[in-house]
Order: sequence, then C-alpha cells, then structure tokens
Amino acid sequence: MYSTLNLKNYLLALVVSAGLMPVQAQDLGYARKVVKTLASPAFKGRGYVANGDKLASAFIADEFKKSGLIPLNKGSYFQEYDLAANTFPGKVEVKLDNKLLRTAVDYLVSATSPSVKGTYPVVYADRSMIRSAEQMQALVQKAKSSFIMLDNRTAAAESAAEKQQTDALVNALKNDPELDFKGLLLYTTDKLTWTSLTYQSPRTVITINKKDLDPKSVQRISAAIEAKFVPRYTTRNVAGMIKGRSKSDSTIVISAHFDHIGMLGNKVYFPGANDNASGVAMMLSFVKYFSKNQPLYNTVFIGFSGEEIGLLGSKAFVANPLIKLEDIKFLLNFDLAGTGEEGIKVVNGTVFKDKFDTIQKLNAQYKLLSKVEIRGEACNSDHCMFYQKGVPSLFIYTQGGISAYHDIYDKAETLPFTEFEDFFTLMTKFIETL
Repeated sequence: MYSTLNLKNYLLALVVSAGLMPVQAQDLGYARKVVKTLASPAFKGRGYVANGDKLASAFIADEFKKSGLIPLNKGSYFQEYDLAANTFPGKVEVKLDNKLLRTAVDYLVSATSPSVKGTYPVVYADRSMIRSAEQMQALVQKAKSSFIMLDNRTAAAESAAEKQQTDALVNALKNDPELDFKGLLLYTTDKLTWTSLTYQSPRTVITINKKDLDPKSVQRISAAIEAKFVPRYTTRNVAGMIKGRSKSDSTIVISAHFDHIGMLGNKVYFPGANDNASGVAMMLSFVKYFSKNQPLYNTVFIGFSGEEIGLLGSKAFVANPLIKLEDIKFLLNFDLAGTGEEGIKVVNGTVFKDKFDTIQKLNAQYKLLSKVEIRGEACNSDHCMFYQKGVPSLFIYTQGGISAYHDIYDKAETLPFTEFEDFFTLMTKFIETL
C-alpha cells in the first residue's frame, strides 16, 4: 500500500507525464510580487517623472542578473535612447466655482496641455452650437480670455455627418494654435482615460466627468497646473539572453513593455498593474523558467520603455539592434496578461496562421483557456516594429475581467490573475514547438 507521501508523488508524476503541469504556485506568487512592485507608488507610474522608467528598468535588469542572463549591450543590460515627453511634475489642481475637483477621478488634464495658473471666466456651449466653423469662431471670439465649457455629449438627434463635422471642430478647439482663447473644458460621461505624449499643445484642455455637475452652471475655473515639456529625455530598454542548447544563432525573443503613463501632478500616479506590469511578470516568469530549463534556441528577453508614448523603445531597438534581426526565428510580445476570463487574443494570427493554429490546438488538447481568438495585423504594441522589419511576430493579450485601463484603478490589489498560470503553460508548450 502506498503511503500518503508516495501517493502524492505518484499523482504528481501522472500530472507531469500527461503534460498538464501548470506554472508552479511559487511562480504565480512571483508574478504577483513583480506586479505589486512595479505598480507601487515608489515606481511613479513608470513614466518620465521622477525617474519612474529608470526605476522599473533597474528592477528588471536586477531580475535578469539574478537568473544569470547574458547582457546584450557590451556588458550592460541597458540600451539608452532619447524621447520627448510632456510631463506634469508639480502641482495639479482644478476648482470649479471654488469647489475642488478630484484629479483622475472627476477630471483629467490632457496629456499635451501646457501650464496654467489663475482664475478665469467660463463660457458655456454644447455641440449644437459649433456645427460650423463660423459658429466655432464666434464662440472663440466670445470666450477670448476665458475657458470654454463644452458639453461634449453627443445628442441622439446628431446625424453621422454632423458628428463628423463637430468632432473636427472640437479637435480644432483643442489644438489649433490660431484660435485665441484661454482653455477648454470638455464635459463628458465617457470613462476618463489618460495617456502620455511627446508634444505640448497650445492651450490647456481638461476633460470632466462628474455626475453631480451641471456644466451650464459653471461660472469660473481656478487652475494651478504645472506642465514641463522635456524635448530630450534619456530612457532605456532592458535586454538579456539565455544561450540555447542547439548552439545555433537562431533566436526566440520574448518581450513586454514596462513603461506606463506616469504621474499627473506630484500626488497622483497611474499604477499600470495590468498594463503592463502583468506582461513584464509573464516575461520574467519565462526568464526564471528558461534559466532552469535551457531552451533549444538562444532566447532573448527585452523590456521596452516608450511603448505608451508611441512604440519608441522597440523603434529604437530595431534601428540599432543588439542582435541580428535576421536571426530571430520568432518573437512573442505580451501585454495585459493579468485577466483571461474571456481567453486571449492573438494579433498577427491571420498572418502566421500556422502558429495560431498550433496555439489553438494546444489549448484544446490541454484544456487551458476558454478561448483563443484570432486577430489580424495591428500596430498596437512593440511587436509591430519587428514585424515591419520582416521578423515573424505575435502579440498576445488576455481578455475579460477588470475594465481598469489607463486610469488610477489599474491596481495590483484588484488584478485577478485569473488565467495567468494556464496562459503561461500554453505559451511554454507553444515555444517548445518553434
């Protein structure tokens, strides 16, 4: 008769032999720890204020070093390059009729806004009042040294043609340097979603979503917004390699961007747990796995900065590659890896249909994820820069679960990791087929 311990070992052996062994419990714990660390206040939203990006890249490089990865840049894990960024390093405060709004809860300052400080009158308008360029010009003339409060909710009676024309005029109010007025308040009921960008626009734009606010009633705005445009900021990618047992030059690349959208003022930061601390956790889980299970081919791991601001890190890498692009057998790019209730989406799946079919078959065989959905070409993450250079590439992300995205609610505490283990298992099995 088997002892309890022997029975456990026997059952474990059956699971392993069946090929169903998921990522180990300690690996899920490690992934959670990575996300908790990168999404913490200490990392400043991993943007270009208070060296948030550099803190994140240093953390990843340290994890590479712990697992014995070979640095790719002349003994360094880092590849530096420059970008431009509009940042908000100081005070950000907005009051309407002397009532303080909550930053990133009630409003967002446009990522391209310049600094503004003072109290200004507010002139109200809605979309029906700017159907033509003449109407818009009349509104601007009336506003002059004021802020325009534009109720930007689309009316049910607005036709498709009217919507297109009005949207173009709203865009002009945001960005046209020839229009002379102080700033723009956009009232909306849409979810507040922020970003980071590489330029500064001519005027302050503030988007407001506050349920108890009547936009018609607002008489004045008091704003203290400190913006700093940085035309040349040095950031860096992180890259390391595990040598393959085949001894060939063929290379697999596993990548994820570690940057997020940083801070809006010196008090509010955007954690970026799912986007994309979770993708980094997936990449680093592969680092740990392959450091203990030598892969067949050279396996390169790259953490990119600059993704959120325009795929600039991957663009810099392919412009000055640390490995020969022609040696890359395949690239897998991971983002939004922290959910999975509705399965995964495979970008470039229609292009590399044989690889997509393999993933789908493996998923069905081992009964891992609820769905594996195909998607065509999309230049929406760092795989794109490699794909445009002829590198076979897939970009894969999870679906379902939390709706937090580019907001202050994308936190480690609420990231479910619903299918992280099965996702990792599926990708491990797929990599073994390459």
